[in-house]
Amino acid sequence: MSPPTTIGVAVAVYVFNKHGQTILGQRQGSLGAGTWGHPGGHLEPNETFETCAAREVLEETGLQVTDIRFLTAINNIMPEAGKHYVTVFVGCRLLDEGVGPVVMEPEKCVRWEWVTWGEMKSAIERQTEAERTGKMDGFEGRVLFKPILKLLEQRKGFDPLEVYEGVRG
Repeated sequence: MSPPTTIGVAVAVYVFNKHGQTILGQRQGSLGAGTWGHPGGHLEPNETFETCAAREVLEETGLQVTDIRFLTAINNIMPEAGKHYVTVFVGCRLLDEGVGPVVMEPEKCVRWEWVTWGEMKSAIERQTEAERTGKMDGFEGRVLFKPILKLLEQRKGFDPLEVYEGVRG
């Protein structure tokens, strides 16, 4: 595969509920099919990170969000796919805690689930170790979308809820 000639900008959204959980969706039909990732997508021309985040979350989950805040950004080079992205991570809250995520784009997402950062971090550690030791065949558990793995690789100790709430960051 030839090296990428352009750099894209993606926005990934941590949607937090009152329990401090965030949603992950099982991807299908695109880059990272079968892996689990946050709602999000490509930044459109003349669009802010916040507008992109609200639009993507609504399009993908049917949820309306508020209080959107920048968390961090990473450099995500995927030579195997011939892509290079800067992924901007933002956090936000649900506008209505009584509403849950719905699969709005079934061609792109199988289902949505609420998870804690602890569950995600554990999945990241297990997946990273399986990849490092060449044991991804037969790997059991949630396989996370590569930008989530890159997030902890590039931002050691990162905790999205702590950054969002201003504890660290």
